[in-house]
Amino acid sequence: MGEQIEDLLSDLKTGPTLTFDAPVEEEDVSVKEEEKKPELEEVQLTEEEKRMVDQFAKQIQLNNSQMILQYGVGAQKKISAFSETTLNKVKTKDLGEVGDMLADLTKSLKNFGEEEEEKGFFKNLFKKPADKLEDMKIKYQSTEQNVDKVVKMLESHQVQLMKDIAVMDQLYELNKVYFKELSMYIMAGKKKLEEVHRVELPTLIDKATKSGRPEDGQEVNDLQAMCDRFEKKIHDLELTRMISLQTAPQIRMLQNNDTLMTEKIQSTIVNTIPLWKSQMVLALGVHHSAQAAKAQREVTDLTNQLLQKNAETLKMSTIATAKESERGIVDLETLKKTNESLIQTIDEVFKIQEEGRQKRKEAEKELRRMEDELKQKLLRAR
Repeated sequence: MGEQIEDLLSDLKTGPTLTFDAPVEEEDVSVKEEEKKPELEEVQLTEEEKRMVDQFAKQIQLNNSQMILQYGVGAQKKISAFSETTLNKVKTKDLGEVGDMLADLTKSLKNFGEEEEEKGFFKNLFKKPADKLEDMKIKYQSTEQNVDKVVKMLESHQVQLMKDIAVMDQLYELNKVYFKELSMYIMAGKKKLEEVHRVELPTLIDKATKSGRPEDGQEVNDLQAMCDRFEKKIHDLELTRMISLQTAPQIRMLQNNDTLMTEKIQSTIVNTIPLWKSQMVLALGVHHSAQAAKAQREVTDLTNQLLQKNAETLKMSTIATAKESERGIVDLETLKKTNESLIQTIDEVFKIQEEGRQKRKEAEKELRRMEDELKQKLLRAR
């Protein structure tokens, strides 16, 4: 395809040409880039080009069928090859791939910090801070590698797009050359038709009218038919020129799309990617700071807990010591219980002693009775 473009662009150097010959397939002419000119609307010819049109119009022979058949065919084929090349340029350009890469890149950067939140509160709750930081670093490295890969591809596409923009400028200029060339063919043909209708055809009609010969009348009909054929040929060239005229804004539209995409890629490379990387550095730094703050908070909480626990222990110990220091050797309650127990013991002893004395008295009485009874038995036995 590059060779086709070079072959087409070779016409930029030669400019518009008029010929009755069939077009040559390939010409080895170097490409010369020209400055941009206004959009194609009206054809403005130089004095040399006007003389070229006048000379070419004089060479047109309407009675030569082959000449009429080949008239402007070279320019038409150039336009056809040019349109085919432009079409192939559009077909082989995959701007959708660039758009997809930019969309994937944006999605990757956007979703980087959201995945942790989507995993759920409880999973992150029991995850150690060190593990979370390590996961973040790994994810950052993976994302950075993907981003760098996409950036290289975008840079490659950007270079190609910039080359295409330059080629589009050349194609636009080439289309202007073809447009002028077609216009010169049309102007020369119309000039010839005007001359024939103004001079040759009236002369033949006058001749046929005066002579009355059939062959003279046929000559008039033949010339009129050739004029009609040539007018149709001119009309075909005008249609081809309209295609060339429509191609100019199409080239600019395609070039504008390439320019917009190039600017988008450049903005992504020089703005979006560095901004994302700086934000990632800040995110990692904030995470480190959060970890340090959390560690400091834990130390402070532990210190406060220890101080509170020690204060509570000291309080309890002091109170216990004070209580113990205020206690006597023997508690009053203990003395009261001991005294009550002693009194009860004495009472029990007195009671037991009283019961013993009573039992001894009763035993003594019983012994006396038994003794008296025994004595009486003995006295009776005598």
